[in-house]
Amino acid sequence: MAQDTTTGGGASPGVVPFPSTSGDDQPKSPVRFQEPLFEALPPRERPGFSRQNSRSSLTDEGKKRSKMSMWGLICLTISMAGAQIAWVMELGYGTPFLLSLGLPEQLTSLVWLAGPISGLIAQPLIGAISDSSSSSWRRRYWVVASTIALIISTVALAFCVGIAKILVDIFTARNPTDPNTGKMIQNTAIGLAVFSFYVLDFALNALQASLRNLLLDVTPAEQLTIANAWHGRMTHAGNIIGFTLGFLDLGSWPALEFLGGDQFRKVCVVSIFVLVFTIWITVATQHEDARDEEFKFSSGSKLWDIINNIYRAVLTLPKPVRRVCYVQVFSFMGWFPFLFYSTTWVGEVMAHEINADPDVDTATRAGELAMLFYSIMAVVAGTLLPYLAQRDQRLLAGEKDEDEDAETTRIRAMVRSWKVDAARKGEPLKLPTMPFMLRNIWTAALLLYTAVMLSTFFIETVLQATIAITLLGISWAVACWVPFAIIMEYLKEMDEQSEKNRDQDVTAAARTSGGPRDPESGQQARPIHQRVMSTPARLHQQGYVTDRTPLIRRHSLIEAGTVTDMAIDYDSSQPAAGGTVLGIHNLAIVFPQFIVSLVASAIFKAVDSVATTPEDPTGGGGYVYYGKNGVAWVLRFGGICTLVAALLTRRVPPTKTEKLMRRRRAEMNFTESP
Repeated sequence: MAQDTTTGGGASPGVVPFPSTSGDDQPKSPVRFQEPLFEALPPRERPGFSRQNSRSSLTDEGKKRSKMSMWGLICLTISMAGAQIAWVMELGYGTPFLLSLGLPEQLTSLVWLAGPISGLIAQPLIGAISDSSSSSWRRRYWVVASTIALIISTVALAFCVGIAKILVDIFTARNPTDPNTGKMIQNTAIGLAVFSFYVLDFALNALQASLRNLLLDVTPAEQLTIANAWHGRMTHAGNIIGFTLGFLDLGSWPALEFLGGDQFRKVCVVSIFVLVFTIWITVATQHEDARDEEFKFSSGSKLWDIINNIYRAVLTLPKPVRRVCYVQVFSFMGWFPFLFYSTTWVGEVMAHEINADPDVDTATRAGELAMLFYSIMAVVAGTLLPYLAQRDQRLLAGEKDEDEDAETTRIRAMVRSWKVDAARKGEPLKLPTMPFMLRNIWTAALLLYTAVMLSTFFIETVLQATIAITLLGISWAVACWVPFAIIMEYLKEMDEQSEKNRDQDVTAAARTSGGPRDPESGQQARPIHQRVMSTPARLHQQGYVTDRTPLIRRHSLIEAGTVTDMAIDYDSSQPAAGGTVLGIHNLAIVFPQFIVSLVASAIFKAVDSVATTPEDPTGGGGYVYYGKNGVAWVLRFGGICTLVAALLTRRVPPTKTEKLMRRRRAEMNFTESP
């Protein structure tokens, strides 16, 4: 606050002599003016305050995050590969391991409810809690904590039988030769395994949510698309490594002989080492900036405030984000049947091809081989497809903030210079090419998935089934990339819009509550920041023509839409709680699991209630694959759901950046035309 330097001392606070606003060495003036209202406000409520800038205590030049290198993106996203290996370990070995412990088959479905339950709870809760923190470790803290929980649960699974024996010995005084002791050890091992799977699922969901939130926080806005593409690539790489570990005979590795046990134990231990190594790289190389307490809750009822914050966020979710969530609901109603039953479907196709029930291990290996090819295809597609959406720097905004008129002038001057250069070289003028829009790529991937699922009517051999599954790697690469890239771009736009809304609110308050007064007239004058922001654009949009109306043609801009027309409406003046929104988005992903479980059960009951063979027309042979076709119908149901999702993607609006790029490209076309 400026100090009073008038004679006599004792001036009211907030009043300083003109022309100075501070200091005692300025000449005195009989004219006083009131300090602008926003100067007395907390820093985060002043005009021009940026939430992203507030995260750092650096100078203005250092506040804006610099562009990340490819190595930086790899270090940021490599931890997702480690997390995915843990998920593949659970998916590929979980059910056989539980059955080997003696858990009834009909109860295994209850264990796998851990996935959707943990997704519904862990991801939005972790996102909201980390949003409420102002620490420079608000995301990495949960990354480390989730990793520790994941390690403990995985070790408990790998050694659950040995741990069960120790627990029985400690808490009971039974004779080891007593037959009931073996039953007690078995029940304890089953209980420990089920509990460990639930802990593992909660930890895995918390880890994935924290890694997504970290990516959102540390990645510059213009690199979110490529960062999410790297996230998807690492996910696919984790799939490949995980399925490869399943094929390798780890028991023959001398370095792992001391572990004893079966293949599952060794896969668990190897996955732990890979997980720790990848998480260490990310945590050690990424640095978050401390920020102000924008989302800090009252300490008295923090948990309730967090839950209430999630509830309010669901109700007030911006329309573009809500539409992405609608797409995800139907999209994953199609994906979950494939993820759960693809290997089983390969076994049923094999049974149809050989006209007999195949060996279970042989059928399982055939299904795992198809999934390995699927993972490889996902990596290839995840590497190549982002180039379709790569944005030409010439279509992006300039380095300096500029209004629409200044940008139009700059674009036209730039195109004219390109014309001159092209004419000098005797070459045709080549304008920047518009990349594929993210929602268009998403639509195409969902339509491909639908086509493959409906092709199950005609697939009769394992080779055909393997090719179909491999093609779905393209759709999965898009599913792991595009929705998250769109959501994160929306979040950045929400953040920027909230800053503008907050600035406008404070500006209006300064204007109505008494701003600085003109030293000559004594009347209240507009603050400097108001005069700078003043523009005749609104009058021009309403059709009023004045002597200040710009003399720049708007033909191409009208065709492409003005900035105001293209802006997505985010009404809130509060910054976007990125972790909370990503958690809500995850709800749309995991919720379909409950629906798919019910629908799949109904389809299995209707289609596979009686499986017959030529040798056993009554269907009493207990065949695993032969004569069954329920999985194929579940996959077809998923294909119909993804068709609905593809139609809904057309209702997802392009991001602001995409719209502005389209407008700039239209302006370039207009300037190029004679």
